[in-house]
Amino acid sequence: MNDTVNDFKVTDRKTFIKFLDLLRKDFLDNPEKWENKTLPDFLEALSAYTEDVQGYYDNMKLDIKADKPDWSTFADIFKGAKIYE
Repeated sequence: MNDTVNDFKVTDRKTFIKFLDLLRKDFLDNPEKWENKTLPDFLEALSAYTEDVQGYYDNMKLDIKADKPDWSTFADIFKGAKIYE
């Protein structure tokens, strides 16, 4: 199992919890890589990226439907909110 937030595979609730732990660690260890460092900024980006995530999937030619999310979709949204402007 890879223990970096960008490469970690989320498949279920248990791995999503591990992902959130890794996301927190990534924020503490690499704040310079985060565009949205405050809770209000992160929540705003989280909302905006949730709205736009289907475009990401389409552009990457991934057969994922954001309107029928699974645990990995939620992880993608949190990763996107880390850097989304």
